[in-house]
Formats: sequence, C-alpha cells, structure tokens
Amino acid sequence: MSGYALLWSGGKDSSLALRRSLLAGLEVRRLLNFHDAATGRVRFHATRVELLRAQADALGIELTSVGTTWEEMDQELRRELGNLAAEDFRGVVLGDIHLADVRAWYEERVVAAGLEHVEPLWAESPAGLLQEFVAGGGRAVVTCVELERLDEGWLGRVIDQEFVSDLAATGVDACGENGEYHSFAFAGPPFRRPLAWRPGERRNDGRFAQLDVLAGDPEGEQPNNRSG
Repeated sequence: MSGYALLWSGGKDSSLALRRSLLAGLEVRRLLNFHDAATGRVRFHATRVELLRAQADALGIELTSVGTTWEEMDQELRRELGNLAAEDFRGVVLGDIHLADVRAWYEERVVAAGLEHVEPLWAESPAGLLQEFVAGGGRAVVTCVELERLDEGWLGRVIDQEFVSDLAATGVDACGENGEYHSFAFAGPPFRRPLAWRPGERRNDGRFAQLDVLAGDPEGEQPNNRSG
C-alpha cells in the first residue's frame, strides 16, 4: 500500500494539514471533497467546486469532489473510502483539531475501510496553528461567518498577521473550529503558485453570512485584507 488521500474543504486547516503531511514525508496522492449536490458548493465554506479544482491544479494533486445531500453523506463517504482501499491507498489525512465527536465519526469509518487515520493538527492550540499557517506564508480569505459569534464585516478578510491579532481580541476559537468562520486558502506552501480570486456576492440568512469567491483576473490586483 502507498499514498494517502486528504479530506479537503479548501480552507486553511486543510491547507495546513496538507503542508504538515508533506513535510512529514507522507505521499498525498489525492484530495477528497464532499460538497452539496444542489448548490455545487462546499457546505458551510460556500466555496464553488471549480475553485477547489483550481486549488488542486495549483497544488499538483488530483481532486475527487463528490456531490451529496446531507442524508447521503455517510453512504457516499463509506463508498469513497472503500474505493481508496480498493486502489491500495494506505490512509486518509484529516484536519480536525479538538472536536472529539467529529473526529470519532470520521475515524470509525476510515478504520472500518481498512485505512490508516491520520490527524496532523489534533489537540494542538488553535491559536498556535493559525499563527503557524500565517507565519509560514499561508493566506486564505474568510468565506463564511456564524453571525452569533462574528459579524458580517469579517467576510472577505484575508487571514494574515493583522487578522490573527484582530481575531484574538474577539475571544472566539482562533481556527473557527466551533463554526465561527470558514475560509478559502489561496497562497503559501504547499501551493506551487498563488490563486487569483475576487469577491462576489454576499448572502445572509440571519444565521450565517457567506461570501462568494470567484476566480480572479490573473492580471488584476488581489483584494486587500478588508475587501469583499
């Protein structure tokens, strides 16, 4: 058996988990994503599948993105894990940090498929992980906020050192592990090149506010850290 798949949301934690896995010598051969079949977007993150494909191209790693309903998620995950085992993959990498119930749900299914379950970020300080992502050159844009915890003004913020400082003052989980915010990673290792992007429309359903991230003009300027 050889190679690992990495469960990929397109956000900063996925990017950092991939960075750490590669530095540890793991051969990550595939990014595995599950998105909402009706919208063509990653749940909560609101990222379009075509943006995930752009990420995969910039990373030089194959992407498998599976559209499901919420009710079909368990069934489709088990099917894809079975496919990985049949293709002789060794294991699956995830970017969980401290939500034990979420980790247990995935771990049960990964192990049941005969695959190794790898959690490179597990039980580490969210503030430390966010700082590591930024200090190592990683950049992402906030695409979703839970309005009870962060206001809509955080949408479109680029995750950089200023963001780290400003977020610390709010008292929320630094990595948004409780759903405070979600992101789209666009630069820094392990990307071979930065991704051009631009902010699209905003949506607000009273509980969540989301920003549509669109493929940007390669010749245009990147938005600054308070755009969107």
